[in-house]
Amino acid sequence: MEAEKKLPKAVILFPVFIPAVVVTLLLVVGTISNPELAGEVFSSTLAFITTNFGWFYMLSVAFFLVFIVGIAMTPWGSIKLGPDHAEPQYSFPAWFAMLFSAGYGIALLFFGVAEPVLHYAAPPAGAAETVDAAKQAMQIAFFHWGFHIWAIYGLTGLVLAYFSFRHGLPLSMRSALYPIIGERIYGPIGHVVDIFAILGTLFGIATTLGLSVTQINAGINYLWPSIPISINVQLIAIAIITGLAICSVVAGLDKGVKNLSLLNMVLAIGLMVFVFLVGPTIFILETFLQNTGSYLNNIIERTFNLQAYSRSDWIGNWTLFIFGWTIAWSPFVGLFIAKISRGRTIRQFVFGVMFVPTIFTFLWFSVFGDTALHLIMVEGYTSLISDVQADNAIALFKLFELLPMTSIASFLAVVLIITFFVTSSDSGSLVIDSLAAGGALRTPVWQRVFWASIEGLVAGTLLLAGGLSALQTMTIASALPFAIIMMIAALGMWRALVIEGHHETSLQSHMQGSRLASNAGPGLWKKRLAGMVSFPSREDVDGFMSSTVLKAMRRVQRELSGQEWNAEVHTDEAHSRLYLEVIKEDQVDFIYEIRAVGYAMPAFALSDGPEADEQYYRAEVFLRRGGQHYDIYGYDQADIISDILDQFEKYLHFLHISPGSLPWKMAEHDEMLTDDPELPKTNPSS
Repeated sequence: MEAEKKLPKAVILFPVFIPAVVVTLLLVVGTISNPELAGEVFSSTLAFITTNFGWFYMLSVAFFLVFIVGIAMTPWGSIKLGPDHAEPQYSFPAWFAMLFSAGYGIALLFFGVAEPVLHYAAPPAGAAETVDAAKQAMQIAFFHWGFHIWAIYGLTGLVLAYFSFRHGLPLSMRSALYPIIGERIYGPIGHVVDIFAILGTLFGIATTLGLSVTQINAGINYLWPSIPISINVQLIAIAIITGLAICSVVAGLDKGVKNLSLLNMVLAIGLMVFVFLVGPTIFILETFLQNTGSYLNNIIERTFNLQAYSRSDWIGNWTLFIFGWTIAWSPFVGLFIAKISRGRTIRQFVFGVMFVPTIFTFLWFSVFGDTALHLIMVEGYTSLISDVQADNAIALFKLFELLPMTSIASFLAVVLIITFFVTSSDSGSLVIDSLAAGGALRTPVWQRVFWASIEGLVAGTLLLAGGLSALQTMTIASALPFAIIMMIAALGMWRALVIEGHHETSLQSHMQGSRLASNAGPGLWKKRLAGMVSFPSREDVDGFMSSTVLKAMRRVQRELSGQEWNAEVHTDEAHSRLYLEVIKEDQVDFIYEIRAVGYAMPAFALSDGPEADEQYYRAEVFLRRGGQHYDIYGYDQADIISDILDQFEKYLHFLHISPGSLPWKMAEHDEMLTDDPELPKTNPSS
């Protein structure tokens, strides 16, 4: 293949890297030079979009939710995001902690108290500071941070994980456009898409860091009044957080991001349990159930409610703002979720990404939001309303002021805000780094450090120049083109899944051994029986593959070449594998591979001698879609050739019944499997 199509091998993709850096510097300089003008331009742009395209935002988000849930409920939900033999790289708790921390952990800390109180004091409809206003406030908070948010993140992550891990395309935003523009994703159009994804992620993280340090500064000022609320303190906080993020990205995804994410979850759950126990526990439980029921009952009405008759600013300042912000952030969060979700089925992915975080979010808002409302409505602490309206950043700390162990809870909250942002920053740096490298999964440390440093520099510069709100508005405006891209990508994925359904149908067969036994001669049953009761060593299987299997593959290859088919046989002694590849222009290539796969020796086969080998090996068949879980060790050349032809016949049948199949060309098989974490190494079963 052409060099430009081997994007995952790149370290820096200059057509993406250089424009992203240049635009970043220009925007920073422009904002510093005239922040007032920048704010006016971005604000007018936002007002134009929310006024004229608010309906499109709401329709898009509704489509995302219906699509992702619908896909999970179909038989397609059992398809893995990767080869059929792939297993999840992370345990469910670690996976959930990472996707949750990267998603919107900071938003819960910032809005968990503030949003219910603000809606209670100024509801979009009805009288303020009433029981109905309290119910409405919690239902709105549930709606803003519930299924719709995670449908946006989940759809982006699902599309990218499917095309990257299932079909060998780069793990990059450009891959979402493959069903639309095909091979042109490797050209200027794909570069532009990734540049916008980098800029949206970079400035989204920078603006969030600016908001986070205001909350951190408020918490530190509450704990230690001698430390003022000032720009200098916030700049120091940015520098410290950036340093911690750099340490995390140097440690890598497994050691840095995963461990910090687990720490986040422990602290967040601990803080939530504390408020639950010292707050109005029974009231929290009752409101959690009632508000969840109301949310589910009214989800359709709220999804399509644009306040078309009242025409207030509330819908633009809240619902459209939150949904637009989420769409703008979806390249970052979606890419990161995809990156950590290889090996999971579509149904597992949707359940994990949507339902688990949503339930946790409802609990969080019930514990913090309903505790604040209970203090206001029942215990008479109405001053909490004016405190939150004066400064949203201090809402959480003002709540703790009314609860026991105020200083300890406030200190833990400050630590949690810092760790939440560090995980957002380092995971964002990994995503930006991957985008700037054309979807590479492994990049040099200095490159990750560079992007983490740029994030801190941009945040500090914009905070110093007063331009955070302007750039925040810009990221919301950028949500419009991404919403269009996501809708088209969803339709492209649906088409790909239809084609994969044809593929699966064409590959259905009876048990491999039984089929071979009926096609090959009467002696094969003896070979099958010998294979069941013998447990060959690695050397035995390697010898079988290098002689019998290799000769059989080469005979098929020569015959196909004689029929003018482009066929090649490849050997990989380092990983004990052989494969026959048939390359068909503008179609999915045919792969028939044999790997030496190790297993623990069954107890009944172990001898009592001191030299008992606890490992045995099988010569297993792998196709493009993954392992087929049957062993051909002991077969002769004729049997192996028969098996290759049977699989090739199914492949041809798939091409025949899928006339509209997507013409993607996957990554070179050598490279794709060498980078495959599921590929057996020297000791596959260890």
